[in-house]
Amino acid sequence: MAEKDLQSIREQLNEEKWTRATINSYTVTNFSKFDTIIDSCVKDNEGEELKEICDEHLSHTKNSIIALYVSGVLSYHLQDINDSNMIYLIEIFKDNHKENIVEFLSNRILDFGENKIALRFLAECYTDNTEADKKYKVWERLIKIDYEEAELVKLIAEKKEEEGDKDAAAEFYKKAIHRYINKKNFNQIKEIWNKLIEYNIDDIPFFLRIEKKISAAISNEKSVLLLEELNVRLLKKNDWDASIDILKRILDYDPQNDHARKQIVDCFRKKYSDHSQLEEYIKLSNITQNWRNIHEAIFDFEKHISFDAGAFVFHRSWGVGIIKSTKDDMITIDFAKKRGHSMSLKMATGALFNLPKYHIWVLKSIWPADKLHERVKNDVKWTLKILIKSFDNATSLKLIKNEMVPSVLTQGEWVTWSNEAKKILKTDPEFGNLPDKADIFVVRDNPITVEEKLYNKFKAEKNFYEKLKSVSEFIENADTESEFFSEMFSYVTNYIKKLSSINEQVVAAYLFLQDITRKYPYLNPGFEKSFEQIISEASDIYDIFDKIEDADIRRLFLENAKKLSNWADIYAEIFPKYLNKFIFDELLEAGHEDKIRKIILDIYERAKENRNAFIWLVKNIDDFEKYNISNEKVIITLLHLLDVTNREIDNKHNVSPNRKTAKQIETLLFANNLVKNFVLKAELDSVSRIYSILFDVKDIDPKERENIKDVILEKYPDFKFFDKVEGDVQRDIFSKGLLCVEQSYRAKQKELKYILEVEIPRNSKEIGAAIELGDLKENAEYKAGKEKQELLNISVSKLKKDLEKVHIVSEDDVEADKVNFGTKITMFDINKNEEQVFTILGPWESDPSINILSYLSPFGKAIYGLKEGEEKNFTINESNYNFRILHIEKADFSAFSTEKEIEVEFE
Repeated sequence: MAEKDLQSIREQLNEEKWTRATINSYTVTNFSKFDTIIDSCVKDNEGEELKEICDEHLSHTKNSIIALYVSGVLSYHLQDINDSNMIYLIEIFKDNHKENIVEFLSNRILDFGENKIALRFLAECYTDNTEADKKYKVWERLIKIDYEEAELVKLIAEKKEEEGDKDAAAEFYKKAIHRYINKKNFNQIKEIWNKLIEYNIDDIPFFLRIEKKISAAISNEKSVLLLEELNVRLLKKNDWDASIDILKRILDYDPQNDHARKQIVDCFRKKYSDHSQLEEYIKLSNITQNWRNIHEAIFDFEKHISFDAGAFVFHRSWGVGIIKSTKDDMITIDFAKKRGHSMSLKMATGALFNLPKYHIWVLKSIWPADKLHERVKNDVKWTLKILIKSFDNATSLKLIKNEMVPSVLTQGEWVTWSNEAKKILKTDPEFGNLPDKADIFVVRDNPITVEEKLYNKFKAEKNFYEKLKSVSEFIENADTESEFFSEMFSYVTNYIKKLSSINEQVVAAYLFLQDITRKYPYLNPGFEKSFEQIISEASDIYDIFDKIEDADIRRLFLENAKKLSNWADIYAEIFPKYLNKFIFDELLEAGHEDKIRKIILDIYERAKENRNAFIWLVKNIDDFEKYNISNEKVIITLLHLLDVTNREIDNKHNVSPNRKTAKQIETLLFANNLVKNFVLKAELDSVSRIYSILFDVKDIDPKERENIKDVILEKYPDFKFFDKVEGDVQRDIFSKGLLCVEQSYRAKQKELKYILEVEIPRNSKEIGAAIELGDLKENAEYKAGKEKQELLNISVSKLKKDLEKVHIVSEDDVEADKVNFGTKITMFDINKNEEQVFTILGPWESDPSINILSYLSPFGKAIYGLKEGEEKNFTINESNYNFRILHIEKADFSAFSTEKEIEVEFE
């Protein structure tokens, strides 16, 4: 059936070409027939082939109506964000005044989701007055997805106003004023501002948000003009508090505004008309005098006026008190331990802080401790409101904790209480946070909307990729018609307007928007360039990919790169920095065995630089032999990498990541039995090579070496170990684990206890305090705390592991018939012609500066098991040594205590 449909389209394209069908010959019925063919091909998975036929036809016949329509509709079916063919087709019929087909084609596009261009074309079809309702309905759809459209929003608001729907009109006017601010059209802003004052003058938070946006986008002067108009209406309402707030805002912008200064004095007089000291306080503050800084004058006046009988105050030394009386310029205060204390108003201004009656310090003073404890513990929401409002309605969890612990709650109670508080602060609409500081919480006069909360989260984020996640979260959980979203979305779309300078953020923004557009076509911002064009203009696409921090966007990058002709080369280059089976699977599925082989060989040959990549290969490739890499080479490479990594750890180089790398290699070699399985199948020469390398690798657990020896002996009973000493003494000692003296064991136990009981709790407190500072991505204290935590955990893990395998050796255990743990050896250095004395102990006692050597050190291993009179020639790090053993005796264990040194270090 599909082939028949494809052939039908081919024939119709040829017929259209040769008969030169006119525009007037096409009807809606023709396009409906094309839709039948399109649906059939899509159903039979032949859509892409049909689109290729039409696109090829358009390459030489660009005005083919059939090809434009079929290719255009298939673009939507195939989720191709390029809608140029359908738009061009509509323009052809519009230019020829075929409005019915323009309407059909516009609706056909809209069948696949909202589209700004299609909606505009559709609205233009309804120019007749009889179809005005249809036009307005289309406009309402359009403004939901076109965040820059302002004029139509205003026209809709005016229509709602004419219909008497004032609530709806107000909402559209609010939407319009946001958009006119973005366009900086002050005349329209002013007109709508006055409209909104008429509709809802009490929504002061809205007007303050708007004027702040106007100040940032246009100028302070324009904000002042609008605030003055709002204040005129507030004064007529006798709303002194609101008017004072507005006048303060005006004076913030224009401190020399004499009219605002006079008005705020008048408002104070009206608000405090019953206060006995009103005129005295106005005089004292010099608020009416132009020479006095207006902000300082307002501060002084409000502080003075608050000193009235019954008001609470705070003194740094005497704590909370209540004003009992005021007379002339003297006030009398009752403090808990200083009742009836009098001071002048001038002194009070500098010494006292006014407290509202709900302030937490007031409640601590006047409520019984058990009553406050019970209320705080059982009513978290009430407590949060009290605490936040106590500190100028802007408080962090850290400050809250300082107020609560230990004066009201215990540390244990705080843990449970704070978890509940965090949930409330995150989900309850009565709480919000400052837009630029996500960790500073406020109590809302009006409940915060989901949109505003997500917007504030977006604004507080400093990391680009976290901002993208906030945009996604908004789309999924909130109303994208909100003007909050338009600002967030513009933040992202602005990046794809910077295509003259391609960096990782531009590419990430492009990929993010492309993905969003596939899911929500109406959000299509319009893409000037394709991914291929963007990548071709980038200076280094591999560097760009490496700098993209988000895993989902990296996957989008790879999916788009797959459409490029050289995608296999790109994948091969990217793989060492992005260890992902997706790349391998895609290359294998496409038959690029050569690329896979090259990736594997390149990583193998440069394994030291690509350690994690090589480890990934070992974990994920079952058969290296088909890539001409033997299992012996794989194990040898892993052993070399383990040795290099352990040495870097000793040199304090990338300690944390290197420990993880070493752990992975040890797991592959020993826990996953790579070495054991190889030995059981390998020839004798291969086993000898593997063991010689294994013996030299730094810091391998002696037990693992002994386990491999057992496996080798199981396969080759006569195998001669070059490190084996006559008799079974050394083998017995090694099999017992890590050797040490009792004093060292006790010191290590004490070290472990100190870390567990002192260092880790202290570090946890430091991390907890850092968390309460908020903004973990930019929090240096938090990062430092987490890094220290990781090092402490690594130390604990190593100490526990070592202590588990310890074998304590006493002087009675030592036999001095050969070089052994606990022996003191006098040797003759044949190369230097001199005697030297060494003591052989374990790594915990080792101190080469005084000739105490570890039996696990290269030198210790070389001489281990030698007897008096024996000579040995050996090489360590390319240096040749030649020694004869002159005398062996037991060492004095009492001289090797390290416990005191460790204790001093901890103190």
